[in-house]
Amino acid sequence: MPTKLKSDYRPVESEAFMNARQLEYFRRKLLGWKSEILRESRATLDNLQSEDLHQPDIADRASAETDRAIELRTRDRERKLLSKIDAALRRIEDGSYGYCEETGEPISLKRLEARPIATLSIDAQERHERRERSYRDD
Repeated sequence: MPTKLKSDYRPVESEAFMNARQLEYFRRKLLGWKSEILRESRATLDNLQSEDLHQPDIADRASAETDRAIELRTRDRERKLLSKIDAALRRIEDGSYGYCEETGEPISLKRLEARPIATLSIDAQERHERRERSYRDD
């Protein structure tokens, strides 16, 4: 049974980390984000299906095609984001949500609030990014 939350609830550091209330808070946050992305995707699909690409003016047609390409790129990024949201929801279910995949240490609530799909603590993420930069620089 889901934990009841007040509408103004926000996780705080003084609580036990990833208690039932915090898990329910992040679960709702992730589900809301997922719902918003899916709603925007449906709107994009409706818009693309009703859009008239057979415009007589070449500049108008080029502009419409550019807008369409940008919209499709955005939706592709969001499709990848959906899989990360689903993975975060699975971590909530299996009890591993909120803990760094690399160190096992808790990820700060501030980081999870800003990026609820985070899998690494800030320190681990910074190490990961430094390694990526050093490999790219080679």
